[in-house]
Amino acid sequence: MRVVITGAFGFLGRRLTGTLLQTRTFCGTPITRLVLADRIVQPDSLVATDPLVDIVHGDLIDRLDDVFAKPVHVLFHLAAAVSAECEADFDLGMRANVDTTRSLLDAARAQSAAGGPTPRVVFASSLAVYGSSPGLNLPAVVSESFLPVPRSSYGTQKLICEHLIADYTRRGFLDGRVARLMTVAVRPGQPNAAASGFLSSIIREPLAGLPAICPVRPDLHVALASPRRTVQGILRIAEAERGVGPGRLEGQMPVNLPALTVSVAEMLATLRQVAGDAVAGLVTITPDPAVEAIVASWPAVFDNRRAAALGLEPDPSFLSVVQDYLADHPGAVKGG
Repeated sequence: MRVVITGAFGFLGRRLTGTLLQTRTFCGTPITRLVLADRIVQPDSLVATDPLVDIVHGDLIDRLDDVFAKPVHVLFHLAAAVSAECEADFDLGMRANVDTTRSLLDAARAQSAAGGPTPRVVFASSLAVYGSSPGLNLPAVVSESFLPVPRSSYGTQKLICEHLIADYTRRGFLDGRVARLMTVAVRPGQPNAAASGFLSSIIREPLAGLPAICPVRPDLHVALASPRRTVQGILRIAEAERGVGPGRLEGQMPVNLPALTVSVAEMLATLRQVAGDAVAGLVTITPDPAVEAIVASWPAVFDNRRAAALGLEPDPSFLSVVQDYLADHPGAVKGG
């Protein structure tokens, strides 16, 4: 079985890669090759030297012939330009998110049309597909059946890809599965260009002894999922058998991954609880209307029943999210 991960050296890609290299199986079948595709790679990493791993380096849209040089059985499509950079550069977002995804789907279609295996394509979408518009305000609790109306270019691009995947699946070109990700926090490492990036930095930087800026009002509520729960959800959606009933993936509708709803004020209170007043005091509230406009357009409370039917549950508390981060990245904490 040949498994491909795009965006494999990104944060979630690295975690997903690590999980698959631990099990070395997918749905109980041994993985014979794990292909890691990304425009930025880390050739000195232990992952890169694993005998199971092949690396495809470069812009994905230009390297699809290499990705599909041999039959692809499962493909996790995580590569994307993120929210703020898509808002700043429309053409970048369209190429990275829409054009690349369509080219990938066409390559998967060509494989099955030539008599090869029908690839299982797992797409990482986003809660950013949702938003309010005149005459269609967000309900108090959002489910997959609510009409997505994106309020950002990033959300629009993700929604376009969702519809393409649904139609390619309907036509039998591939077996597409869509996981709508919540904001993933706490992310380690350097800040990225996502509008939601501050939701990690207001925890990560103070724990490392560094100042951080919070660009939204503290009473803003957001939907979060820890990295552990996010990767667990992506894999569960990928491996689920199709059909009706508990544990099965019914229809082509996306699955909203389980969400923990929390206010920014509650996040900062948890930081204070875990690390004390001095650490919490490193966060400064400095409103940025552009960032808040994007993040506030996303729903904060989700109906998790579709995910729960697959055995997925949200993080129990934001305290547990921070504790997971401390356990997974002790070196990133001052004095850790």
